[in-house]
Amino acid sequence: MRLLGIQVGPAAPLAAGEHEVMSGIHKRPVTGPVAVAALGLAGDEQADLTVHGGLSKAVYAYPIEHYAFWREQRRALGRADDLPYGSLGENLTVQGVLEADLFVGDVLRFPDCELRVTQPRKPCYKFAAFFGDPLAPKKMVQTGYCGFYLAVDRPGRIGAGQAFELVAGPRTTPLMALFPQADRR
Repeated sequence: MRLLGIQVGPAAPLAAGEHEVMSGIHKRPVTGPVAVAALGLAGDEQADLTVHGGLSKAVYAYPIEHYAFWREQRRALGRADDLPYGSLGENLTVQGVLEADLFVGDVLRFPDCELRVTQPRKPCYKFAAFFGDPLAPKKMVQTGYCGFYLAVDRPGRIGAGQAFELVAGPRTTPLMALFPQADRR
């Protein structure tokens, strides 16, 4: 398992239909090690703390394995642009760990920091606006390609390219048991 990319960003205006809202979904790559504290990565912000951020959603991770699906979705919309890491709004682009294999309480152990799986991401209208596809949240629900939030159990520093270990937690609640199933077909 490997950390391929780290992305952070300030809260910024996002055009959502005819309105402009603040969002922290705009993420840009970070080079070099990044400090990880209880509320997340240095240089990262969330705009709506009722649904993102805080101690239980300090960091958002997304598996690179799902990027091929999202690239195909973009091509179907006539957009051939590449999707750099962070295009799904994630802080961490990871390889080798998928939502379906995780349980609440599992830990991603990096050499200098530990992050605990807390819940799946539930997509909203801001994701649709950012991604440029009004059906993107529905597609995320249907596929289960949601990524996952992490709490910071041991602050420290992480860097792109680092390997990490998945340490099993209590294994009582599968991560996907918390994801909206009603809309999946």
